Amino acid sequence: MNYNIYLITSSIIAFTVTLAFLRAWIEWARNRGFMGRDMNKPGNVMVPEAGGIWAVIGVAFGLLVFEAFYRYIEDKYYNVVELYGLVAVLFMSGFLGFIDDILGWKKGLKPRYRVIFMAPISLPLVVMRAGVSRVDLPLIGVVDFGVLYPLLLVPIGIVGASNAFNMIAGYNGLEAGMGALLLVFISIFSYYKGLDFIFYASIIGIAGILAFLLYNWYPARVFPGNTFTYAFGSYYASLVIIGNFEKFGITLFALYFLELLLYIRGKLNNVHKENFARVSSDGTLKPPYDKYYSITHIALGVLNSIRGRATEKRVVLFILSIQALIGLVSLVAYLF
Repeated sequence: MNYNIYLITSSIIAFTVTLAFLRAWIEWARNRGFMGRDMNKPGNVMVPEAGGIWAVIGVAFGLLVFEAFYRYIEDKYYNVVELYGLVAVLFMSGFLGFIDDILGWKKGLKPRYRVIFMAPISLPLVVMRAGVSRVDLPLIGVVDFGVLYPLLLVPIGIVGASNAFNMIAGYNGLEAGMGALLLVFISIFSYYKGLDFIFYASIIGIAGILAFLLYNWYPARVFPGNTFTYAFGSYYASLVIIGNFEKFGITLFALYFLELLLYIRGKLNNVHKENFARVSSDGTLKPPYDKYYSITHIALGVLNSIRGRATEKRVVLFILSIQALIGLVSLVAYLF
């Protein structure tokens, strides 16, 4: 069918645009010193920053090309309001993250300003009144929030997901790997639920992220930056809201709720935690604190206990495996 060709072509474009511009960006960033230290490696390894901007642009291109196929070939629109709302949220959140990246690590926007500036980014979804006010919540059931859903819960969802997605980070391939996995499970869920638009948007998103992951996987040749985490955290939340499957989306996001609890634990212990490990001269990693304040710390502790050593790649694979397990359990719980 034509829509399969449209999807494949749009995904290839998302992948190609991301890959092509990312290569140029890496060279540009190196020449201009826009670099950051790779904290989980011995020595002073420097890597180009904020490459996630090209995954954002690549996915946006893919979505717009998908719509263009319908407009020029089918002479009709395909979910044009939802698609442009999704592109707007993706660009706006990515732009905010890019500003944060340009300002520099620990010199960028303070957490309270991130929340303040992120809230208006939900405006495209608020204006289009995305989603359905009747929400099926885990452990609670169906609740009708009425007008509070678009005016209050949608901004909270966008702000929460974008900031939460930024919390499990700091290791080569981790953010992009988590983003790809989340969209993979959304694509499977939406396919079986007949949510065609969400399925198409998920596949195009996966294509852009996979292109980025080619250069971000260990050893990373480019960092994603807050550009990537803000944008794709918002993208995830937008797909969940537009598709009206909050219960599945919240369950799939369980690892990030655990990360929030561990973060709060750190605050209660007066620890402003970092995800990075203590790096040995041979490149192996140790937990940075006596207690666990992040999923990454748990991964470090478990790997050191079971295998006797932890490496950056194993930490990432460990966390991705947990997310994959959560995804499989979520699919079984809500599809069968």
